[in-house]
Amino acid sequence: MSLTLVFILLALAALVGAVIGFVFRWLLVLSRKGSIEVEIKQILFDAREEAKHITEEAEERAKEVATAAESALVEKSDKVSKQEERVFKREESLDKKQADLDREVEQVKGRIEEVRAIKERAEKVLSERAGLSIEAAKEQMYAELEREMSDDLMVRAAKLERDGMERLERRAREILTTAIHRLGNSVASDTMATAITIPNDDLKGKIIGKEGRNIKAFERATGVEVIIDDTPGSIVLSSYDPLRRAVARVALENLIIDGRIQPAKIEEIVEKAKQEVNKIIKEKAEAAAFETGVLNLDPRLLMILGRLHFRTSYGQSVLQHSVEMAHIAGMIAEELGANPAVARAGALLHDIGKALDHEVQGTHVEIGRRILAKFGVQEEVIKAMQAHHEEYPYETLESYIVQVADAISGGRPGARRDSVEQYIKRLQDIEQIANSFEGVEKSYAISAGREVRVFVRPEGMSDFQARDLARQIALRIENELKYPGEIKVMVIRETRAIEFAR
Repeated sequence: MSLTLVFILLALAALVGAVIGFVFRWLLVLSRKGSIEVEIKQILFDAREEAKHITEEAEERAKEVATAAESALVEKSDKVSKQEERVFKREESLDKKQADLDREVEQVKGRIEEVRAIKERAEKVLSERAGLSIEAAKEQMYAELEREMSDDLMVRAAKLERDGMERLERRAREILTTAIHRLGNSVASDTMATAITIPNDDLKGKIIGKEGRNIKAFERATGVEVIIDDTPGSIVLSSYDPLRRAVARVALENLIIDGRIQPAKIEEIVEKAKQEVNKIIKEKAEAAAFETGVLNLDPRLLMILGRLHFRTSYGQSVLQHSVEMAHIAGMIAEELGANPAVARAGALLHDIGKALDHEVQGTHVEIGRRILAKFGVQEEVIKAMQAHHEEYPYETLESYIVQVADAISGGRPGARRDSVEQYIKRLQDIEQIANSFEGVEKSYAISAGREVRVFVRPEGMSDFQARDLARQIALRIENELKYPGEIKVMVIRETRAIEFAR
C-alpha cells in the first residue's frame, strides 16, 4: 500500500515536473520571440531613417541643380536682354543721326533754293530797273530784304538785348559781392531798457528817497522810468527814447559816485549829464565823418548826425548802419565810375531825418532833405539820399548806389535784431510754402531771405502756369509770414535734353 502510494506520488511529481518544464520552455520561447521582433523593428526603423536621409539628400541635390540651372538661364537671359537693348539703342542713335542728317540736307536744299530765289529776284529787279543807278538798285534790293527778314532781325536784337542784360546782372553781382566781402562789421543791438550796476543794494533806498521824492525828481528830470526791484546789484532804466536813456544812465552813474542823492543835486547832475551826452554825440559824429571821409560838414549838422548813435532801427544802430553804408556805397561807386564822395556822403546822411522824426512832422526822408538843405549840403548829395526808400525818383547814379547800399547793410543776417533761430525759421517757412505747391521740384531761400528761387518740373507746367505759380507763392508768403522789406519770388522752368554717346 505504501509502495503504491509512493509510485503514485512519483508519477504525480513527474507529471508536475513535466508541466513546469513545459511552462518554462514556453516562457523562454516567448522571450526570444519578443527580442527578435524588437530587433526586426529596430532594423526597419533604421532602414526607414536611412531611406529618408537619402531622399532628403537627393532632394537637396535636385534643388541645387535646379537653382544652378535657373541662375544660368537668368544670366543668359540678362545678357541677351542687354545685348538687345544695346542693339536697340544703337539703332535709335543711327536713326536719329540719319534723321538729323536728312534734316540738315533738307535745310541746305532750302537755303540753296532761297539763294536761288534771291538771285532770280535780284536779277529781275535789276532787269526791271535798268534805268536806275547801281547804288539805287542796291538800296531798293536791301530794303526788300530787310522787310522780308524783319522777324529774324527782331529775334536777333532780342537775343542781343537778353545777353547784354545777363552780362550786366553778372557784373552787378560781382560788384556787390566784392563790396560785401571787403566790409564786415559786427553789429550790437540795443533794447528798450538799460541796466545800471550798483555797488550795494543799500543805494536803492537812497535813490528812492523819503516817500519816493528822489526817484520822482530823477524821473521828472530825465523823462525815463526807473525800475527798482529785488534784483541784486542792478537798477533798470526804461524809455523808448535811447537819448533819454543815455542821459539818465550818465546822470545816475554820476549820482552814485557823488553819493549825495537829493532833488536839487539830481537836477544839477542831470544837466551835466546832458552836456556829457552832447559831447559824446559830437565825438561820435566827428569820428563817423572822419572814418567815411565826409568832411566840411556844418557843426550843427554833425550834432544832429551824432544823435543817430543813440537811435536804433530793428535793433541796429542807425549811425553804425550809416557808416557801414558809406563804406559800401564808396566801394560800389568806385567800381561803377560814379562819384565816391557824393555816394559816401549820401549814404552817411541818408537817415539823418530819424534823429528828429518824432519831434518834427513828415517822413524821415523829407525831414532829412530839409535839414541838409538848411545847412547847405550839396544838391548832388541830397539827390543821392532822397531816393533810398523810392519816395523820390532816381535822378543820379549815386541815388541808385545809396539805395543798394542800404539794402545790403540792413538785409544781411545779423545786421538787425533777428535771432538766428528766427532767421532760420523764416527761411524754412519760405521754402516750405514754395514746396507745398504742386509741380514744384525744389526751392531755395537766398539773399538773407529776400529772394526765393523755385524750380518746377517742366513737363507738367507751362510758362503761363509758372508765372501764375510765382504770383500764388508771393501771395501765400504775404499772408502767412511777417518780415521786413520785400521777398522776390523767382520761378524757374528749365527743359533739358540728355543723350549718351557710346
